[in-house]
Amino acid sequence: MAQPKYTTHHGMVDILPDEIRKWHFLEDLIRTEAEKFNFEEIRTPIMEQTELIVRGLGQMTDIVSKEIFSFSRGEDNYVLRPELTAPVVRAYVENRLDQRGGSQKLYYIGPMFRAERPQKGRQRQFHQFGLEIMGSSDAIADAEVIAFMIHIYRKIGIKNTTLKLNSIGDPESREKYKAALKAHLKPNFEKLSEVSQKRFENNPLRILDSKEEEDRPFIETAPLLTNYLSETSVNHYTKVKEYLGDLGIPFVEDPYLVRGMDYYTETAFELISPDLGAQDALAGGGRYDLLVEEIGGMPTPAVGFAAGMERLFIACEEMGIHLGSEKKVDVYIVTLGDAARKWGLLQLSALREKGISATMDYMGRSMKAQMKDANRENARFAIIVGENELKEGKFTFRDMVKSEEMLLSFKEILNVLF
Repeated sequence: MAQPKYTTHHGMVDILPDEIRKWHFLEDLIRTEAEKFNFEEIRTPIMEQTELIVRGLGQMTDIVSKEIFSFSRGEDNYVLRPELTAPVVRAYVENRLDQRGGSQKLYYIGPMFRAERPQKGRQRQFHQFGLEIMGSSDAIADAEVIAFMIHIYRKIGIKNTTLKLNSIGDPESREKYKAALKAHLKPNFEKLSEVSQKRFENNPLRILDSKEEEDRPFIETAPLLTNYLSETSVNHYTKVKEYLGDLGIPFVEDPYLVRGMDYYTETAFELISPDLGAQDALAGGGRYDLLVEEIGGMPTPAVGFAAGMERLFIACEEMGIHLGSEKKVDVYIVTLGDAARKWGLLQLSALREKGISATMDYMGRSMKAQMKDANRENARFAIIVGENELKEGKFTFRDMVKSEEMLLSFKEILNVLF
């Protein structure tokens, strides 16, 4: 077999017809459940200004420093969006959504792009769903976001998960903690991994998220961020935990949990699954009360989460959960001869007008090949049409499940179908 002349980019994959039904199922589920929670869908362009992403995520984050797909046109610089919180906030500010009144509850589904090393559950083009509540500083908004996240996974049947929870405090609390953390790490600076040494000055909190073995001893003995929280941050964190308890959502406090973007404040959380291996995160998020103002809006508290759809599918595979139904068609018209093919083409329209899915052979194959194709398409019924059937006005109507046949007029067939 000849090799294809063109292929997808490294780390980007086609979603083929045999797989698309599970995508449709998940997308429909997200939309249905989001509406129950009174969230509204928002869609933003996949291309954003580079400055928005840099200001939103932080210059020293891994995403900005190593993983964005960037390009220029004239004097304008763009990136393919690596995440959707900053773009949603940009849309919120640009379109003055604050003037709609009340907090804005927004959700999204779509592709993201990061130039990282492809591996299981992590492609260069990947898909996320998520939501944001903008305009509320109340801990109940944090709980509502987490509740929706957990609700989706429970709805699917993924229960082998752990919710990790932490507070990274307000800016003042974090600055005090950063000083304490750097003081703890500095005597062993040379023993830190290369990536942690680079983070030391500008992004020391990210060292706590390091997976490098040489960093473990220093992370495990690091001071706890929660010991540096202001009274306001402690009260907020306490409220979040109380609400989660009221909702029956179990969690594990992880004092070293931090998020990869600079815009996070206060609550941080992550949903993990052992079914994903080393890269065990299914979803994550937190509060980002500074981001709206950072990119030009009025001071606006906000909280949200994002979840990887490919990773969700991996967890489903590991747990034997099948999403979506098999492809099926209601009626397959088997035609023998040109006159029958013309009749079949006309009746397809009649069936579809009545809400019945219908198809036929487009290749002029034998009756045996067409029946085999009807089985492959999971057809519920087959109508077999040849020259004699057309003359008599009676057609072989076959129940493909019961393997039973009847001679019926087309009107009688419609009566059976309805």
